Amino acid sequence: MKQSIAALLLAVLVLLPACGAQPVPEAPWQTACRETGAYLQTQDAPSAGSIGGEWAVIDLSRAGLLSDETAQSYEQTVEDYVKQAGSVRLHQAKSTENSRTILGLTAAGYNAANVAGVDLTAGLSDMTFVRAQGLNGPIWALIALDCGAYDIPQCADGEEQTTREGLVAEILSAQCADGGWTLMGDVSDVDMTAMALTALASYQEETDVKAAVDAALTYLSDAQQADGGFMSWGESNSESCAQVIVALTALGIDPASDERFLKDGASPLDGLCAFACTGGGFRHSARQTKPDGMATEQGFYALTAYDRFQQGKTRLFDMTDIA
Repeated sequence: MKQSIAALLLAVLVLLPACGAQPVPEAPWQTACRETGAYLQTQDAPSAGSIGGEWAVIDLSRAGLLSDETAQSYEQTVEDYVKQAGSVRLHQAKSTENSRTILGLTAAGYNAANVAGVDLTAGLSDMTFVRAQGLNGPIWALIALDCGAYDIPQCADGEEQTTREGLVAEILSAQCADGGWTLMGDVSDVDMTAMALTALASYQEETDVKAAVDAALTYLSDAQQADGGFMSWGESNSESCAQVIVALTALGIDPASDERFLKDGASPLDGLCAFACTGGGFRHSARQTKPDGMATEQGFYALTAYDRFQQGKTRLFDMTDIA
C-alpha cells in the first residue's frame, strides 16, 4: 500500500506543472501584430517607393522579420532609383522623398550617405529646400537624419545650411495655439502633432522642447475619442492611432497605461486594434472591409514600436542598433 501511495503522489507531482502552466493568452494588440507581420511577409518584395516600399522595409526590419535577401533586393531598387534621379535630391520639390528613402535604407542595414556613390543626406543639407514642403519637410528630415545618427553635409554656396537645431526650431515655430501642429491653417491635426512629437522626442530634455511636448500631449489627450481612438480630417481612422502610439513610445510614455490616454479604460492600442482585419492587416476606416496598404504599414509599425518599447529596445526610428 505504501508503494501504491508513493507512486500516486509521484504521478500527481509530475502532472501538477503540466496542469498549472497554462499559456498566457495574447492581448489583442499582440494578435494583430503577429498576424499582420505574417501578412506583410506574403506581400510582394518591397521596392523603392512609398506603399510597399520603405515603410514595408521599416516594418519588417524593426520587427526582426526582414531577410537578407529582401533587404538586398530592396537596396538594388533604390540604387536604380537614385541613378535615374541623377541628383542628391530624389524629387525637386519634396524633401520627404530623401527622408523616407534614408529611413528605408538604414532599416535595411545600408548607409544612406553612400548609395551608388550618392549621399542622400546631402539632399537635406539646404534648409530652404527642406522647408519648402511645409512642416512635413523639417519633421521627416530630422527623423531621417537622426535614425542613423547621420552627419549633415555642408550645403552648397548660396544655400541655407540645415542643422539639427534649425530643424527643431522650425518645428517649434509652427506649433499652434492649441498645443498641436497642423499641415495647413491654425487648427491642430492629430497626425501632424504626433509626427512632430516623434521628431522632437530625442530633444525633449531641452526646456523649450519640453514645454512644447507637454502642450502637445494635452492636445492629444483632449482629442482622444471615448473608444481610445483618434480622428483626423473629420474621420476616425487607424493611421491617427498609429502615429500617436509611435509618438508616445518615442517619448517613453506607455500608451496602454498612461492615464492621460485612457478613456473609459480604452487606450490608443484599443483604438488601433478596432481596425485590425482577421488574418492580418488594418483598415483605414470603419467603412472598409479589407486591409488598406497605408493603414496596414502604419498600424504594424505602431504595434512594433510598442513591442520594442515593452522590451526596452531602441525607438522605432532610432536605428542605431542595426548593424
